[in-house]
This record gives sequence, C-alpha cells and structure tokens, in this order.
Amino acid sequence: MRAQFVLSEIGVGLRRNLTMTFAVIVSVALSLALFGGALLMREQVSVMKDYWYDKVNVSIFLCSKNDATTAPKCTKGAVTGEQKKQIQTDLDKMDIVDTVHHETSDEAFKHYKERYGDSPIASTITPDQMPESFRVKLKDPEKYKVVATAFAGRDGVESVQDQRNILQNLFDLMNGMNIAALCVMALMLVIALMLIVNTVRVSAFSRRRETGIMRLVGASSFYIQMPFIMEAAFAGLIGGVVACGMLLLGRYFLIDNGLALADKMELVNFIGWDAVLAKLPLVIAIGLLMPAVAAFLALRKYLRV
Repeated sequence: MRAQFVLSEIGVGLRRNLTMTFAVIVSVALSLALFGGALLMREQVSVMKDYWYDKVNVSIFLCSKNDATTAPKCTKGAVTGEQKKQIQTDLDKMDIVDTVHHETSDEAFKHYKERYGDSPIASTITPDQMPESFRVKLKDPEKYKVVATAFAGRDGVESVQDQRNILQNLFDLMNGMNIAALCVMALMLVIALMLIVNTVRVSAFSRRRETGIMRLVGASSFYIQMPFIMEAAFAGLIGGVVACGMLLLGRYFLIDNGLALADKMELVNFIGWDAVLAKLPLVIAIGLLMPAVAAFLALRKYLRV
C-alpha cells in the first residue's frame, strides 16, 4: 500500500466533510476530557481518603456529672477512675489500635476555645461541661466498628464516635459529581460515535465511484477501507490531544493558578501533575482507537459494491 495514496485520500476526505470532522473532534475532545476528569476525580477522592483517614480518630466520650441526668447511657453516674483504667487497658490490648490519648475536661475545654472561641456560646461553656474522652488512632480506620462494638454501652461510656463520618458527606458529594461526569461522558461518547459513523458513511458515499473502480481492479477491502479508517482515527487523535490540553489547563487553572485552590484550601491534599500526566496516554489511545474501530464497523456494510 502506498502511503502517499492513503495520505492524499485522508486529506480529500477531511476537506469534503470539514464541518462534520470538526464536530467529531469537538465531541471526542469533550467526552474524553470528561472521562479523564472522572478518573482524576476518583483518584482525588482516594488521595483525600488516604490523607484524612490517616489523621482522624475514634473518640470514646466518657460520662460526666452533667451527663448523669441528660444522657441515657450515663444514668449510673460519671465515669470512675477504675472504669477509665479498664478502658485504657482494653484499648492497649487491641491489635488494631495504634495510639491512645486520654483527653481531660481541661484539655477538651482548651481545644474548644482554640477552635470556637469567637462564637457567642463559647463564653457560657465551662471546663466541667466538657466531656473526657479517649482519642484512639487505628492502624486501619475501616475497622472502626470493632472499637464501637467493644465500648459502646459500657458503663462510664457516653458514646463512641468515628470522625470519618464528618468527612463522609464530602466524599459522597465528590463521588456523586464523579458519577454525574461519567454519565455526561457516556452521552457525549454516544454522540461522538454517531457523528463518526455518519461522517464515514457520507465520505464513503461521496467516493463510491472511486471505491467501485478500486474494487473492480482487484483492490482488497482493507486497502479500500484504510483511508476512511485513518480519517476517523486522525480526527479522534486531534480530539484526544485537545482533551489532554483541557485536562492540563484544568489542573493548572483550578489548583495552581486562577482559582488557586491549592493556596485557598491548604488542608486538602490535591493530586499532583504526575497523576494528570499518567492519564494522558490512555486518553490519547482511546481517542485514536475508538473512532478507528467505529469506522471499521461502519464500513463493513457501506463499502460493499
């Protein structure tokens, strides 16, 4: 097969269907940008979970004198020294526990003042109103229920709370956004495939005379189909490159500059450039192969002369 002939046919096809080719490029670019964005969003959620779950604790709040009349689980009165000692001993025996810190009422009051000292209600809070607690760091944060089952309902324990619940709503929101992006990506992908098939069919119809002559002189089906497949692959490749550019610009303007989320949200561990660059070859490969396969399947029927 002569490369010059194939390239000339590709150029002819692109010029004849310039508008539809442009539509294919835009559709492929948008769908692949959404696909890459969804992959990056999923990785961002995973990175944030690893970062924050490693920092959150399981809090075992102990009964105080004030809880004796207000908390149903503290009807037997405030926690005793013996009960606190037993809880500490049982925590130290658990293999899943990494560290344990006993926070006194005074320490809890100090931390409260540091975080919410400017709120109107802060002036009415006294140290004796703050509950004692054990702050437990687990080796595997997913095994929170082991601690909850062991200590919830025990005498002297008011409640057992997993701080992961505070972050779960954020992660659920991000996962929801990720699913929405995948749904839009799937819709755009269907539109792109329909445009690719229609573009190939129009191109094949406009050159049916040439393909008929090639068939009569003994040209193989693959030889006849190759220019059309290459046209679709070329348009998809351009769309993939554009999608990569959109992902790079999105990372640059959203996190580093523009909105500069990295500076405004210092507590968030954002994914780095290496994560973005790792997705680009996949985006380009899909942009190249998807139109080529779609064109090949469409041509199996349309080039029978």
